[in-house]
Amino acid sequence: MSHGLVPSRRSAQSIGFADREEKMTQTLTALGAMSGTSLDGVDAAVLVTDGETVESFGSSGYRPYGDAERATLRAALGRWDGDAVEAAARVVERAHAEILSGFPGVALVGFHGQTLAHEPRGRGTLQVGDGAWLARVLGLPVVWDFRSEDVRHGGEGAPLAPFYHWALARWIGATEPVAFLNLGGVGNVTWIDPSRERPEEEGALLAFDTGPANAPLDDLMLRRRGLPRDEDGGLAGQGKPSREVVERFLRHPYFGRRPPKSLDRDDFPALASLVEHLPDADAAATLVACTAEAVGQAMMRCPRPPSRLLVTGGGRRNATMMAMIARAAQCPVEPVESAGLDGDMLEAQAFAFLAVRVARGLPTSAPGTTGVPEPTCGGRLSRPTEG
Repeated sequence: MSHGLVPSRRSAQSIGFADREEKMTQTLTALGAMSGTSLDGVDAAVLVTDGETVESFGSSGYRPYGDAERATLRAALGRWDGDAVEAAARVVERAHAEILSGFPGVALVGFHGQTLAHEPRGRGTLQVGDGAWLARVLGLPVVWDFRSEDVRHGGEGAPLAPFYHWALARWIGATEPVAFLNLGGVGNVTWIDPSRERPEEEGALLAFDTGPANAPLDDLMLRRRGLPRDEDGGLAGQGKPSREVVERFLRHPYFGRRPPKSLDRDDFPALASLVEHLPDADAAATLVACTAEAVGQAMMRCPRPPSRLLVTGGGRRNATMMAMIARAAQCPVEPVESAGLDGDMLEAQAFAFLAVRVARGLPTSAPGTTGVPEPTCGGRLSRPTEG
């Protein structure tokens, strides 16, 4: 299975943690990056952590993709190899090199890359971007290819942020179960029992993808209006959801599966055709209702109702989506900023956190997060080398 390596390039030394002679145990200043399925750009954020607790948050930045870059990435979605995939990898690498070079004082980089295809029960998972090349360019050790090891061991390979969500629940002082909902291209939820001492402990976490989030709405806006998104949910707020479409959507077999479970960006291809006959505002409202109802279904899978649902990702800026989710979730729903967190950079911070865990040989996934049989340390660590 490909890891996004560009064959024409000479790789830097790639070292699995099990092959290393020494383990990092100290607190590190790590830099994480995330390019999500919404294809808007690269988030980068600094986190000071030992991979178990959050000591402090550092600076952050954002590098948007241009229209041509976004088109290149879209052309490669769902593909596993070929010219389109290599072109996408070059876009991802260049964008990450640009933004990540602007953070001094960093000891380690966590590089997620760009997911193009995800079939954990089929061909595997593919995140393009060569972390070994990036290590040479930045002159820093880079942890990358976070998902493949989990998939090889029988896990879903996603979601991966839950271990960081567990650390954040403790950082905000939660004493009762709390949940984090990320609304990117796909939605995912993490239910956390903060009384557990380790994230890999049985009962500490339950995490899974809820269903489509921003991706169907973004695609609709691009297709019908030439816009990248429904800004603040303004169009959806003017429409009326089709209950018939929402009910058909909820009959998808995915919602009958027990978690943990995960999705690819385009795992609901029929959704676009289901709203094709609707006017723009009603179509947008219907897609938002589908996202919200999927979240409502997900909350019923939680071991206990969470005391609050903290929302991160771009979807939290969609007022219509947040209002519909609040009705469907039947618990307090708030943006993560209400807890003193940064909803724009939380995913990037997560990969800084996970990079330190990989460097220390700590698990990054567990049965409750990806369905992997045993806690697993994913990721590859590449050091900068000559040549």
